[in-house]
Amino acid sequence: MFGFSDETYIDVASGNGGNGCVSFHREKFVPKGGPDGGDGGKGGDVVFVVRDNLRTLGHLKMVRTYRAENGRPGQGDRCFGRNGADIEIPVPPGTVIKDAQTGEIIKDLTGESRWVFLKGGRGGLGNWHFRSATRQTPRFAQPGEKGQEMRVGVELLVIADIGFVGFPNAGKSSLLNMLTNARSKVAGYPFTTKIPQLGAMRYDDQDIILADIPGIIEGASRGAGMGFKFLRHISRTKGLAFFIDLSDEACLDSYDILCSELGTYAPALLEKPQVIIATKLDEDGAQERLEALRSRLAGKDIHPLSIYMDETVEDVKHAFIHMVASAGLAKDDDGGFTTRVDNDAEYRDEY
Repeated sequence: MFGFSDETYIDVASGNGGNGCVSFHREKFVPKGGPDGGDGGKGGDVVFVVRDNLRTLGHLKMVRTYRAENGRPGQGDRCFGRNGADIEIPVPPGTVIKDAQTGEIIKDLTGESRWVFLKGGRGGLGNWHFRSATRQTPRFAQPGEKGQEMRVGVELLVIADIGFVGFPNAGKSSLLNMLTNARSKVAGYPFTTKIPQLGAMRYDDQDIILADIPGIIEGASRGAGMGFKFLRHISRTKGLAFFIDLSDEACLDSYDILCSELGTYAPALLEKPQVIIATKLDEDGAQERLEALRSRLAGKDIHPLSIYMDETVEDVKHAFIHMVASAGLAKDDDGGFTTRVDNDAEYRDEY
């Protein structure tokens, strides 16, 4: 419905606290009943909620402003005002919240299910709190504390164990469809995959998530083809699978070109564990090019593949399992950090 959206900006605001009440007790036969103004309610919080059934940020482009409810003012007879309702913003797993002005990461929601971003303002104290032996009729109360407002960038980074990188038509989608329940489009022309595709490869009692990233071409760092539009999605992978098309006569240079483009985007990507998948082994001349590729990339982990040959598919599958096992199954550390400081000091009496 929304298409694939992996970044957007939204305006968020927490609720204001309700004002404290100025009130005096009125009852028959009880003269000078004294102050009884209640406290205002707390403003609602801005809360990001991670939903496993969401895959994109398209819904956030339909509604750009999210504002929590204000707290209600206090009432007489020491009645507290109602707290404002929180505003919940649903996001998919892997979402990162950034400062819209500086681009600085505020929070990485990986591993989170619910995170309070902006807290609502405190409610003001009613005049009942300010009574004393020398001030028996306080005719003032505290106003509610203002909420917080901020424009934030919301960015989706796909969570996957292994990211597929390669030129268009290198066979990434075909292998993804074969190993997982994904149904990525496969055709005989370039750029059939226009958005990242995910699939879960089952192994024993766990799922290994594979991500097919739309094809990179030479010059992507200068904006050619799709450029680096989707490369952010492999930043969290445990390893990378490079796909080399053996039906291409220029395949011997493919690995070096891909590494050059990835290094231009983010040199740290080249430090991840790698496996090289030499695809289309059944094509004419593929065996000769495979031997030349092995000679050129001596020492690299190269696995030939033809989706029509079960033994090659199983070999690639076990290479993926070994890569994930070597990287460890521990969850990634929460790399997010907060630049926002909450004021938890007591609400001071300024009267």
